[in-house]
Amino acid sequence: QVQLVESGGGLVQAGDSLRLSCAASGRTFSSYVMGWFRQAPGKERVFVGHIRSGGTTSYADSVKGRFTISRDSAKNTVYLQMNSLKPEDTAVYYCAADADRTDRSTYVYTSWGEYGYWGQGTQVTVSS
Repeated sequence: QVQLVESGGGLVQAGDSLRLSCAASGRTFSSYVMGWFRQAPGKERVFVGHIRSGGTTSYADSVKGRFTISRDSAKNTVYLQMNSLKPEDTAVYYCAADADRTDRSTYVYTSWGEYGYWGQGTQVTVSS
């Protein structure tokens, strides 16, 4: 069983930066793929990015070059560093996890259905 707890959300202005954290329980953290998704009001939950067990990262085109995902295995924590924030980044951000089931280094876990564990979400609001 894995439990995920996000923190770090808040209200910022366009152009500002924010870092979200996701603390995970469980001894197999290092073998998990850790993903970030977001859901804006009235819209579907969408993939933001992930970090594979080997450290490979992938991002949605909408955040590429602005967002960075990293993980600290010693702290069982994954981070989402968000720079140059835009009003359209406003959403509830969710951390997700599951076993990294493939050794294909190019595989990207973009579907929310591929993650079995979810955090409670943290609100990020970017004002213009």
